[in-house]
Amino acid sequence: QVQLVESGGALVQSGGSLRLSCAASGFAVNDYWMHWVRQGSGKGLEWLCKVTTKGVGTTSCADSLQGRFTISRDSTKNTLDLQMTNLKPEDTALYFCARDCEITGRLIHCTYTGQGTQVTVSA
Repeated sequence: QVQLVESGGALVQSGGSLRLSCAASGFAVNDYWMHWVRQGSGKGLEWLCKVTTKGVGTTSCADSLQGRFTISRDSTKNTLDLQMTNLKPEDTALYFCARDCEITGRLIHCTYTGQGTQVTVSA
């Protein structure tokens, strides 16, 4: 049974940093492309970053993040992390790790996500 459990969300001040973690069970994170996505209040899902399956995995993040977020994977712990720096109020959202995502433009559908972890950035 595939399960994803996110943690690490918090209230932080603008300019601060935060590290989110996602514990996976029922599969190996190394065997799948893994993603972080987020959903702001009243908004749709926004794709943030991904890591592929080959070797240590190729990572990429949305250009709009301007290099502030970094995705990483720990195969020994079977976890997926998202390091976020220079946080802004517009980063306030519910953050999800996800597997089996189809992304077409702004449309995102992920077969598996966790329950999410809330990040709130105060001005």
